Amino acid sequence: MKFTQEHEELRRTVRNFVEKEINPHVEEWEENGPFPAHELFKKMGDLGLLGVTKPEKYGGMGLDYSYGLVVAEELGAIRCGGVPLAIGVQTDMATPALARFGSEALCNEYLVPALKGEYVASIAVSEPAAGSDVAAIKTRAEKKDGDYVINGTKMWITNSTQADWFCLLANTSEGSKHKNKSMIIVPRDAKGIEVSKPLNKLGMRSSDTAQVFFDNVHVPQRNLVGMEGAGFMMQMMQFQEERMWGAANAYGGMNGLIQETIAYTRQRETFGQPLINNQSIHFRFAELQTEVEALRALIYHTCELYISNGNPTKTLQLASMCKLKAGRLVREISDSCLQYWGGMGFMWDNVAARSLRDGRLASIGGGADEIMLGIICKTMDILPGKAKG
Repeated sequence: MKFTQEHEELRRTVRNFVEKEINPHVEEWEENGPFPAHELFKKMGDLGLLGVTKPEKYGGMGLDYSYGLVVAEELGAIRCGGVPLAIGVQTDMATPALARFGSEALCNEYLVPALKGEYVASIAVSEPAAGSDVAAIKTRAEKKDGDYVINGTKMWITNSTQADWFCLLANTSEGSKHKNKSMIIVPRDAKGIEVSKPLNKLGMRSSDTAQVFFDNVHVPQRNLVGMEGAGFMMQMMQFQEERMWGAANAYGGMNGLIQETIAYTRQRETFGQPLINNQSIHFRFAELQTEVEALRALIYHTCELYISNGNPTKTLQLASMCKLKAGRLVREISDSCLQYWGGMGFMWDNVAARSLRDGRLASIGGGADEIMLGIICKTMDILPGKAKG
């Protein structure tokens, strides 16, 4: 992938924003979180950073997805995972389907203020008994007097305690579980919505994640995104951008962690010499950096195919590979780097320790590793009983 001067200017803008507006506050947000989403998102919205790939008519930049990946990479320099996760929900998880399939009126009401950073968006798909198995959700939305009446529970919902609206997936009819779901925009102030206290998570401490309850919540039917019954398909499309974004963000974080750990091993002396003088250590850094660069090449290749509207099955396969590789690699790199920090790496606020905690979510959220493997096998046509004669 070839980056233009415009890509590099965007990269510098994001990098400067992270250094000036985010990283100085990370320790406080990690300790006392969640971070103030409305305040931070408004600053990002003023710079256009929440709508890089969204249509210009709604306040976005109208750029292709390669620019979105540049933003995701640079947000990897944030010294925690919770803040970039929340930003990614706003830009690449809760808004892509709305921007692509939502009516003009619906986009003007919800997407425009989200791109400005005036509204915080949240994606409400997962449920206590339906995480990676999206088709198994139980939340229902039944038509009544021009409204959808929504009942159900959503779980592990990022941005939920600060959200202004939810992009909700619900069953709107009987029949096939892949064709009976619809995507509905639900305003947070609708009567009957209750949000739990923030969940006590292993990592992502600075982002807010909670359970959301919908009890006879009335939403106008005009809040439907696209066609009724197309919700599962639209969510699968959103997942592709989410998975590429997550992999690119992980790449940025892993690359930074390696460099910071190299710097530490240069100044940390044991037995009369810097740690990095040990061949096993500098060889290991070479191995880890090679893995990171291989991931980056896979991400860029996937992005190029996605932008060109190439083979959608191949794009699905590659996006799943990106997420699978990123989730596993972030654990390997975090653990390896932590080892070289020694006792300092076992401290709660150490950069490698935080990466290990935060990065563990990469193999769970947005589709577990096992789901990615299933998709890859299916697109390779190697599932049991599917062998070609």
